[in-house]
Amino acid sequence: MGNQPMIVLSEESQRTSGKDAQSMNITAGKAVAESVRTTLGPKGMDKMLVDSTGNVVVTNDGVTILKEMDIEHPAANMIVEVAETQEDEVGDGTTSAVVVAGELLKQAEDLLDQDIHATTLAQGYRQAAEEAKSILENIAIEVDADDTESLRAIAATAMTGKGAENAKDHLANLVVRAVSNVAEDDGTVDTDNIKVEKIVGSAVEESELVEGVLIDKDRVHENMPYLVEDANVAVIDDALEVKETEIDAEVNVTDPDQLQEFLDQEEAQLREMVDDLVDAGVDVAFVEDGIDDMAQHYLAQEGILAARRVKSSDAEKIARSTGARTVGNVSDIEEDDLGFAGSVSQQDVGGSQQILVEDVEEAKSVSLLLRGGTEHVVDEVERAIEDSLGVVGVTLEDGQVLPGGGAPETELALELRQFADSVGGREQLAVEAFADALEVGPRTLAENAGLDPIDSLVQLRSEHDKGNSTAGLDAYTGDVIDMEAEGVVEPLRVKTQAIESATEAAVMILRIDDVIAAGDLKGGGTDQGDDEPAGGPGGAPGGMGGMGGMGGMGGAM
Repeated sequence: MGNQPMIVLSEESQRTSGKDAQSMNITAGKAVAESVRTTLGPKGMDKMLVDSTGNVVVTNDGVTILKEMDIEHPAANMIVEVAETQEDEVGDGTTSAVVVAGELLKQAEDLLDQDIHATTLAQGYRQAAEEAKSILENIAIEVDADDTESLRAIAATAMTGKGAENAKDHLANLVVRAVSNVAEDDGTVDTDNIKVEKIVGSAVEESELVEGVLIDKDRVHENMPYLVEDANVAVIDDALEVKETEIDAEVNVTDPDQLQEFLDQEEAQLREMVDDLVDAGVDVAFVEDGIDDMAQHYLAQEGILAARRVKSSDAEKIARSTGARTVGNVSDIEEDDLGFAGSVSQQDVGGSQQILVEDVEEAKSVSLLLRGGTEHVVDEVERAIEDSLGVVGVTLEDGQVLPGGGAPETELALELRQFADSVGGREQLAVEAFADALEVGPRTLAENAGLDPIDSLVQLRSEHDKGNSTAGLDAYTGDVIDMEAEGVVEPLRVKTQAIESATEAAVMILRIDDVIAAGDLKGGGTDQGDDEPAGGPGGAPGGMGGMGGMGGMGGAM
């Protein structure tokens, strides 16, 4: 073929390889971490995110910020996945996980410049992460499931720095009660059994826990009772309607008597359905499908309170809460299928009519009513509550916690530096870099609290050198105090998951030495001209390397 170059990729494709590819990916990853770094800790700032339709979200919840930011760069999206994994697994620590991932990439960049190979770095990082998990398990503090004081402290720590902070003691108490109610005998907790209902109006302090289920429905007939006490509850996955024929059918009526007979038969069918409920002793019926007008009339006559088109998730919560068994066919209902509730009532909640099922023996499903002055406040309180529910649930399952305030990171950095001496070859440098990266936690806590990060870090290291593994930074006073004694603790799994996810993402990004894009990796929505890709010429690490200008971000970064 002579000296003619062979063209393998299409003209629209863009390829970046070697150091350029690594540098571009690292820059994108660091930029994502930097975007949420100022939200970390009790003194963290909030972000205002405005999407293309003008909807506003004000939050300092890491995963919410990253989801709303409309990030396009593939390497940057790997860092976003760290936050999403953290949220799914443990419910809290998303910002910490992302910040650690960004710092691991930053430390790796310096070592790559010193010609340390990416594979060596990856090996060293993995060794350090394994050692870090083992160190954390050694310094973990045992918590008993009956120790409500410690559980409240864990719940309050998860809310600190978020919109719910002013009422965190009250909310922490509600969270612990809610999680304790839905916890199974074997210690597992499914937070899906806790329904969070937002109500705009009144103060956050007036939020309450209903040991039962609140469903956004009202009774189907005005003559039905508003309140039923000592109620036998039926959950029906069927319609109280005349069954439609499965094939298209025509009924030819030749005289009025035939029509009347036809209507009488339909009424008789509906009457029979209601009689089946009455015979079984039903006082309240939650129906997942429709209820015919005539059936509504008969139910009201019998004094049965009924709701129709109940969501299957709500029906499941009612069944769990009352002990009812979901019935697939009305004609099959028996007394054994019914659940029991001390009270079922229709009430005005936050300006809308809702049915409240309460006073149940074992409230394996509960509802949290969150109140707040504005919609933005209630939304942020909900995010804080969800984080808090996650960490209390994880603590009940694992029974192990760590002190907060940057204490575990400082202890890890200290012990990993000692561990590095036992690691041979160039991996030793990677382990030391990993130790340095972990100190970004306490350093950022200090920065966000307006303290001197160097002074704070020196104080922390000094205390940990003396063997005080629970010494952490009080962001309010700037002092280094015993976090365990202060009740500032978080679940062990939050920290181990954060380190695990951050390490995996950093290693994956570092091992990429070639980026081949089907189209141009330019960032839509950046301020650059149309002629120049966002990644700079040839995809070099200019700007955000094609992060879509963080598209939906109309707000302040």
